[in-house]
Amino acid sequence: MKNKHLIIIVIILSVIAIVTYPKKEAKLDKKDENKTIFVKVKDQDTGVIETLDLENYVVGVVAGEMPASFEMEALKAGAVAARTYAMYKINNKTSEYDLVTDVTNQVYLNDEKMKEKWQDNYEYYFARIKKAVEDTSNLVITYEGEIISSYYFAMSNGKTENSELVFGEAKDYLQSVDSKKEETLTTFKQTVKFSKSDFCSKLHITCENITITDIQKTASGRVDTIVIGNHLFKGTKVRQALNLRSTDFEITVGDDIIITTNGYGHGVGMSQYGANIMAKDGASFEEILKHYYQNTQITKLSV
Repeated sequence: MKNKHLIIIVIILSVIAIVTYPKKEAKLDKKDENKTIFVKVKDQDTGVIETLDLENYVVGVVAGEMPASFEMEALKAGAVAARTYAMYKINNKTSEYDLVTDVTNQVYLNDEKMKEKWQDNYEYYFARIKKAVEDTSNLVITYEGEIISSYYFAMSNGKTENSELVFGEAKDYLQSVDSKKEETLTTFKQTVKFSKSDFCSKLHITCENITITDIQKTASGRVDTIVIGNHLFKGTKVRQALNLRSTDFEITVGDDIIITTNGYGHGVGMSQYGANIMAKDGASFEEILKHYYQNTQITKLSV
């Protein structure tokens, strides 16, 4: 009789626990790996906000952000970085959508745009990127248990940059590291020419006396500050105003203004071409990610 009463009490308590147990938000959880996470993405061309499955979204981001011909381990690293950045934005959203589809956040291509980009190679390239995403399903990068802001860019000048020098906020996992062999790439350098009037107009300075002085560089070799004429500029502002590929630049004043840049992108986080070089040298996607995002962990994500 006592056992019967005990069974009834256990059943009642179990029902109460099920009814009152709070629902979980999307967080890190190593046990439950099969739930679907959705992301709200605003198309910058149309203004339409679309709700996408996170994994399908990551396929579109890797397609938009990385050459599909890259080594598989580099594509996997790109997939994890893209997924991590998406989750970071979801967890820190400030509007009705989580991300936009251009370089403001991450470039995202839908199926139609992928077909337009790859033409006859669509099926082959889509399959490669799909595999990279599936093989890293639900993996994200964390630092001290928190999902990181996983910035990445195209190509370094041989080193990555400290986050505070570009985005104004120091993060332990976004500090400068070596990114070797990128200077051997044929697209490493770019030279652009401006007329003096165009150069001055873009920088909002007078053209009476164009002088380049007092160049201060960061430890990674990028321009931190520079004086042009009598005006002090941040290297990041010059890059933005002149639409330069990098803040590692040299300016030559002659009949025209000649600027040579090294690398491509803001320089913070993972270099995509650097990742591809590491993959060619035998590095796994985990090794690539832990090199560019120092002291981080690769963790399973779930709901």
